[in-house]
Amino acid sequence: MICDRCRVEIDADEEREIHGRLVCEDCYMDLLSPTRTCDPWAVHSARNIPETAAGGAGLTDLQTRLLNILEETGGVPGPVLAERLNLTPRELEREVAALRHMEKVRGERREGRIVVRLW
Repeated sequence: MICDRCRVEIDADEEREIHGRLVCEDCYMDLLSPTRTCDPWAVHSARNIPETAAGGAGLTDLQTRLLNILEETGGVPGPVLAERLNLTPRELEREVAALRHMEKVRGERREGRIVVRLW
């Protein structure tokens, strides 16, 4: 069976039905709760998480690597960042959204392209 959304092959017992479409579990979760980069409540919550001694609000290793790349480069387009971190666009979107809520990264238009950069 093939997911109607992302077109990956899935086992018949792992399919999910939503809005008349048969999708994989990842797509099902995305459709139920899409990633939102502009979410005032998430920003408020992220700001109020106590900072740890390591200097981050519970950052994952992946998020730390992402921030290090942005610090080294001054900002890069999303596809370049996804390639350097070996992530799918959807995975990168989730990580950037979380870091955006923590006000660690933001988007910026440069020469007609959107780049991800440090806050």
